[in-house]
Amino acid sequence: MTRLSILDRSLVRQGHGPAEALRETVRFARQAEELGYHRFWVSEHHSVPGVAGSAPTVLAAAVAAATGTIRVGTGGVMLPNHRPLVVAEQFGVLESLHPGRIDMGLGRSVGFTGGIRRALGHGKDDADRFGDGLEELLGYFTGAQAVHPGVHALPAEGLKPQVFVLAMGAGADLAARHGLPMVIGAGARMVDAVSRYRAGFRASAWAARPYVMVAANVAVGASADEAASLQLPEAWSTARSRTSGAFPPLAPAEEIAGLEMTARERALLEESLKGQIHGTEREVPVALGALIEASGADEVLVTMNTYDLGKRLDSYRRLAAAFPG
Repeated sequence: MTRLSILDRSLVRQGHGPAEALRETVRFARQAEELGYHRFWVSEHHSVPGVAGSAPTVLAAAVAAATGTIRVGTGGVMLPNHRPLVVAEQFGVLESLHPGRIDMGLGRSVGFTGGIRRALGHGKDDADRFGDGLEELLGYFTGAQAVHPGVHALPAEGLKPQVFVLAMGAGADLAARHGLPMVIGAGARMVDAVSRYRAGFRASAWAARPYVMVAANVAVGASADEAASLQLPEAWSTARSRTSGAFPPLAPAEEIAGLEMTARERALLEESLKGQIHGTEREVPVALGALIEASGADEVLVTMNTYDLGKRLDSYRRLAAAFPG
């Protein structure tokens, strides 16, 4: 059985603000739980106008408190931005308050611009030290960390949230070396990364076998055209962010469809839409099945945001019904 889970980035919508986006994330998590999704994850983005999800452990705490059964986690905490001790303490608190429901998804990205990196107190080279930080972090949970003798992460020590590594760059190899589940985006490099991960996987106290979660943008509608229109707002904001540095609030699909775009804007929009899955309840399971077969995925992490909240919920409801796992 291939499970379905959700990643939500708390995107701001036109005419609304960040606070509303964060509250909507919590509401959406409750809806996802009712629909039977396995996990609900939140993300970390710093100084990106249009994206409210900047403090994932804080938001995960609010989501976990508002739900009762769905697993809650991060996709992910960017470890180079934080001290491993602090991350261990934060997840120790989460796991203590919500035992058996917390996922610690970890990434190696650093701030998008030099200014953000300086504000965070880190540089580009910190991403290369992700493996050292990961080893220290895991050691705080097992009580075996040796970087700072005599230092203990409380209440994390002895606890065991489920740990995932986001397979960006060397992430797949690090996940394999440490015996951890991994998350990878659907794309051209997916098959190679998954193959390397499975070949190099070493069983550990965290996972006895390889576990692959593939992230994909998936939309389901009454028609293929309707489903495709759901993906337009986020794709357009992504395209604009690549030219302006800001991620504009999500706009209605009808408004975007009526825009006169430059050739560069049109090319960036098409690039943003590339590889996304959309269609009806009959079409999407076929496409998802092909993705799962190509990757050997144990789980699919769905990320799809659009301007109309009712249509977004309808898409996730249709997906859960069409692909029960």
